[in-house]
Amino acid sequence: MSDDTGKLTHIGASGEAHMVDVSGKQESRREAVAEGAVVMQAQTLEAILSGNAKKGDVLATARIAGIMGAKKTSDLIPLCHPLALSKVVVEIEADNALPGLRVRARVRVTGQTGVEMEALTAVSITCLTIYDMAKALDKGMIIRDVRLLEKTGGKSGDWRAPEPST
Repeated sequence: MSDDTGKLTHIGASGEAHMVDVSGKQESRREAVAEGAVVMQAQTLEAILSGNAKKGDVLATARIAGIMGAKKTSDLIPLCHPLALSKVVVEIEADNALPGLRVRARVRVTGQTGVEMEALTAVSITCLTIYDMAKALDKGMIIRDVRLLEKTGGKSGDWRAPEPST
């Protein structure tokens, strides 16, 4: 994060890290959406979708893990503010073209700081859980393309990621 002068807000004048004081900011409704993907062998995807992974229901477990990850973001990311999240939605959909699973997380709060890190953490933890649940089938899975898609609210306003170039 940077201030109006382009300086990083988490770094003091002598280079020390600190948590940004958000107490003077107005509360507003803020939302962030992030995405990522887990690429795997086609037979691994089929096993996950048919419920034949040894550890159990991969999709349900990964979805819950992603929600929990969003809620625990401030415990994982230094200097991140703890937030009382009002909504976390994690969607996982099969993509035979990868082959693999696409993950999307939407996080909402009414507060003094944004939820970009919570959305990115939700996606990352969901992808890591998919890997963990299915690694007995495919240790070569690739987690990729984790990125912020959009954020709304706050002083800096709305932002959308540009479409990736192909």
